[in-house]
Amino acid sequence: MKTDLSIAVVVLNWNGKTLLEEFLPSVVQFSTEATIYVADNASTDDSVSFLEKNFPSVKIIRNKINGGYARGYNDALQSVREDIFILLNSDVEVSENWLLPILEIFKNEPKTAAVQPKLLDYKKKNYFEYAGAAGGYVDKLGYPFCRGRIFDHLEEDHGQYNDDAYIFWASGACLAIRNEHFFEAQMFDEDFFAHQEEIDLCWRLYNLDYKIKFAANSRVYHLGGATLDAMNPRKTFLNFRNSLFCLIKNVAAPQVCFIVFFRLVLDGIAAIKFIFEGRFAHFYAIIQAHFSFYLYLKRMLTKRKNSKLKKKYAVLNSLVWNYFILKKQKFSNF
Repeated sequence: MKTDLSIAVVVLNWNGKTLLEEFLPSVVQFSTEATIYVADNASTDDSVSFLEKNFPSVKIIRNKINGGYARGYNDALQSVREDIFILLNSDVEVSENWLLPILEIFKNEPKTAAVQPKLLDYKKKNYFEYAGAAGGYVDKLGYPFCRGRIFDHLEEDHGQYNDDAYIFWASGACLAIRNEHFFEAQMFDEDFFAHQEEIDLCWRLYNLDYKIKFAANSRVYHLGGATLDAMNPRKTFLNFRNSLFCLIKNVAAPQVCFIVFFRLVLDGIAAIKFIFEGRFAHFYAIIQAHFSFYLYLKRMLTKRKNSKLKKKYAVLNSLVWNYFILKKQKFSNF
């Protein structure tokens, strides 16, 4: 087992000079164990010149196009040679010694392919943050949720999840992954563009018999919504469509047929709810997500052909039932 592991912290940027100005100083200050890269997704602002002038120690990777999160990292990581990639959003503040607990897990657990730190809210630092909280899971129908975050309900952090735990998916806001396993799992699926591509990648790692872990003693603070705000219909489109992509690619037969059918029905109910709320753009976003899903269906079925799919993946039968009917709003209630 290799004990001396090199680390690359890779920040993906697109027209994010103001975010780099605010958040990159903490990354440089507290990541002395790592080589720091900024992967620029063909920005049209002055991000690159700002980096060259103010952060000469940071290495810049220039992507030719803005391929979103998925292609952006796929393109950039081709030229990164370190053993461990830490994919860090440009709107994340890190804390002192944040890398050490992550590195310790990788050194001691060769079957652990990816690690996530504790993700807290940059604006309310005693609360978990939506994008990953204390580690992610999916229910039987493929709905993602986290320790510390169920749908939109965020818990205050008072130490209830201060244990290193095996999880199902690690947040793309701060995803630590072994170089070799990232490429063995065939990288991010670029058809996702952005949102839930990390869930798909972790699901594929799980199907390859690797483990994902939460590092409780590593803490970072995520602003969230810097690329697409939660109220943006584009985000609704990507989340609904990409969740269906995940199911088609990763759930074993024959259950995948029943699960996708129920998800389509529940998506329809969500669309109707948006109508009653007067959020018509989000209603159309779900309709568009379904049409896009059907358009890509053949391609997604091809991607699952050579995969070894496991029947067991969920820790909960129905998140919707538990949250909306049984009123269980905390992970500890399950």
